Amino acid sequence: MTGTTILGSFLVYLSVLSSPPPYCKGPVRNGWAFVPLENKYLLQPIPFSVRSYTLPDLFAGKMHALLCRRWKNRVKGRDWFDLIWYCAYHPELHLSHLEQRMRQSGHWEDGDPLAASSFERLVAESIGSLDVDQARQEVLPFVRQPEALEVWSREFFAEIVKRIKIIEIKKRAS
Repeated sequence: MTGTTILGSFLVYLSVLSSPPPYCKGPVRNGWAFVPLENKYLLQPIPFSVRSYTLPDLFAGKMHALLCRRWKNRVKGRDWFDLIWYCAYHPELHLSHLEQRMRQSGHWEDGDPLAASSFERLVAESIGSLDVDQARQEVLPFVRQPEALEVWSREFFAEIVKRIKIIEIKKRAS
């Protein structure tokens, strides 16, 4: 479920994951991993709380989109733009969360867990097949400083993904 609302000169985009991976339904123990959801308390426009995934889980969701989303045979440059942000500011990625999203969407059917080496191979394949010019053109209307896109290349993306830190969230003791 998604929606947009225009507030003055700001565009607010809201996306709600209506069917999270089976193990991601909340702070419970299960066969895969413990996925903590955070409560954020906001005061404006009125006091309220929002329950959200942690940044490593959000990064896993972004990587799922980047690796698995097929957008009418086009590149979604915004996914690559977001990858840069995560690599720069919050490079920790919860690999089990990514695996479960990939299983849910049918993009990981292997009987074994998604290993870091398999993740790295999938990322390298995505970068290798990336149409950088198309990605740049798709994201251009959303970027304030278009010159920031000049550095985009397969080599650039291959270098920045080296910053990704794979993490696993351990199950809590029973």
